[in-house]
Amino acid sequence: MREHAYGSMIDVSPPPVPTLARRVVAEGFGTAVLAAAVVGSGIAAERLSGGNTGLALLANSIATGATLAALILALGGISGAHSIQSCPWPAHRAVI
Repeated sequence: MREHAYGSMIDVSPPPVPTLARRVVAEGFGTAVLAAAVVGSGIAAERLSGGNTGLALLANSIATGATLAALILALGGISGAHSIQSCPWPAHRAVI
């Protein structure tokens, strides 16, 4: 517990670690949603681009990136797989 600037006490202890089952379900759900988003955005981009391959690739990559960002924000606290600490190269690890 630590005192907040306004006098109230706040809990600064780390959040509990999710169970393995919760992490596996989060990873499976995230993988399924991402796969559906990639396939769906590819189909939609192909139909809406009017034969322009560059535009179709751009639309597909934007939709896939937005879906990936939303999944990381929604499920990152449960799965933790997005953590840069899992990167094998020391130069990419965050300095804490």
